[in-house]
Amino acid sequence: MRVGTFVLAAQFPGQGQGEALHRAVRTAEVAEEAGLDSVWLAEHHFVPYGVCPSAITLAALLLGRTRRLRVGTAVSVLPAVHPVALGEQAALLHLTSGGRFTLGVGRGGPWVDLEVFGTGLGAYERDFPESLDLLLRWLTEPVVGASGERFSFREVPVVPRPDELIGGPAAPEVVVACTSPRGVRLAAERGLPMLLGMHCGDEEKAEMVAAWARCAREAGRDPEETARTGAQHVSAGVAQLADRTADAAEALVKAMPGWLRQGLDAHVTVDGRSRAMRDPVAYTELLAGLHPVGTPRLAADRLAATAERTGITRFALLAEGSGDLAATEENVRRLGAEVLPLLV
Repeated sequence: MRVGTFVLAAQFPGQGQGEALHRAVRTAEVAEEAGLDSVWLAEHHFVPYGVCPSAITLAALLLGRTRRLRVGTAVSVLPAVHPVALGEQAALLHLTSGGRFTLGVGRGGPWVDLEVFGTGLGAYERDFPESLDLLLRWLTEPVVGASGERFSFREVPVVPRPDELIGGPAAPEVVVACTSPRGVRLAAERGLPMLLGMHCGDEEKAEMVAAWARCAREAGRDPEETARTGAQHVSAGVAQLADRTADAAEALVKAMPGWLRQGLDAHVTVDGRSRAMRDPVAYTELLAGLHPVGTPRLAADRLAATAERTGITRFALLAEGSGDLAATEENVRRLGAEVLPLLV
């Protein structure tokens, strides 16, 4: 079982953006010290829900600050960027980190980002498959050209080529954030593992894993390859540890609703469509009930139960739910010292 931490760089009420980013960097540094497997970095624009606008840029910093930790994006929002530009950055990090980089990509949302960056609503609603396919070609072929509906350009050489890594994988790992049947099928047909969100319970995640395997078979993918890729799915969640389960849940309920309220409410749709916001307190309580929130023993039991029910053995756990730097560092250290040994 591989347990990592999920870093949102969340700006809690009363905090500055620099404070949130400092906590994000420290979370990753402490994760390596604590023996965690990985750190996963979120990306958001123009909202305090998360103040990291470029997960791949922060990944570069953290790969330079660490020596063992795997660093992934969760996710780089593909509709907001050109897939070749993202592919070049991913190849660069793959080569310079010795293969420690994972590129997680997703559709994001119908936010004003699409207007600001000039990509338009079509990049979100229609063009994600074309963008993903171009990205995958860039990471696996020596020369790439395009003649699609969205991207059209003459053949150009891939520089740097990911397969130049000596003694490591020929390309960076790519995972796809999946929130719908369409996303599951997209990932399965391309043989890519899924990143499943923290709002999902074990039953829903198990159904998505089963659907992914079925879609991979229907697409004619090799069964052995499918089995290997299926073992790489990632489950996002929340981790908060305390000597008493009630204290762990209370720490989240005190801090997270304020952050969720101001962060989620700040999202602006590009086309003025209405959207429903979750009740922040109810959502926090839901997360505390689904994920490893409680004593180390309970946390280990919940992770093991999720693995048994879903088959997923990779975890990206949000540890900054208290909003406090010292408490986050302690939470990550306890995850490494008191929970990981119970999962062996």
